[in-house]
Amino acid sequence: MKTAILTAICGVAVSAVMLGAGFVSGSSVNADELPSVVKVADTAPFSSAADKAAIEAIVHDYLVKNPEVMLEVQDALEKKQSEAQRVAQQNVVEGSAKQIFDAPYDGIIGNPDGKVTIVEFFDYNCHFCKGAMADMQALVKENKDLRFVLKEFPILGEDSAKASVVSMAFRKLMPEKYGDFHQELLGGKGRADEEKAIKIALSLGADETALRNGMKDPAIQQDIQSTYDLANKLSISGTPSYVVGDEVVAGALGKKVLDEKLANMRACDHTAC
Repeated sequence: MKTAILTAICGVAVSAVMLGAGFVSGSSVNADELPSVVKVADTAPFSSAADKAAIEAIVHDYLVKNPEVMLEVQDALEKKQSEAQRVAQQNVVEGSAKQIFDAPYDGIIGNPDGKVTIVEFFDYNCHFCKGAMADMQALVKENKDLRFVLKEFPILGEDSAKASVVSMAFRKLMPEKYGDFHQELLGGKGRADEEKAIKIALSLGADETALRNGMKDPAIQQDIQSTYDLANKLSISGTPSYVVGDEVVAGALGKKVLDEKLANMRACDHTAC
């Protein structure tokens, strides 16, 4: 579908250029026999149907002989879309900063009073989140002024959703042990679910009755929904995804990339970025 759309755009664009340059022919080519992707818009100011058909034929031949044009168009379109998304995400970060960086229901690893913050949207059953946990641990160890905010974003099924409920209830009950809980559940083997999450919570000293009562708190579901809504505004659809400064970073791109983003953020603190 994407390729067809790009081909159509390119065909119309090239047609317009040819028309402006005087590439009009009296050929009697039948426009209905041409592929639709190279047909010129019906609203174009052609003097006759024959002129329109002739230009469509020229466009068709041009694209067949110069297919690299389509790659250039695709690249330009992707860059334009990426820049538009980046600007939109920056606007959301600016307008929703408190919810992104300081939501009271999010967990924090590292220095809770740190001067720089990385926010991660994660799912306890995300294979890439599990792999990226080592990046978080290394960053926190190397950057003593780093707040690493963890947003429960369970998108991989019911097990993930239930594990997040246990996690958020445990964090309210024993915030000082949340980091241990998070790393043990995310780093564990097999699929994370409610049973495994409760087992880890109890092993860390949680009272089972208090934990299970906390899991019933309707605020937990409201908070998770708030994270879903925020992710939608930020065009985040997968995990892990990060917010570093005013930038959204999608995917487990590795510690080196996050180091670079942190360095850019620190530089912006001292200059007008």
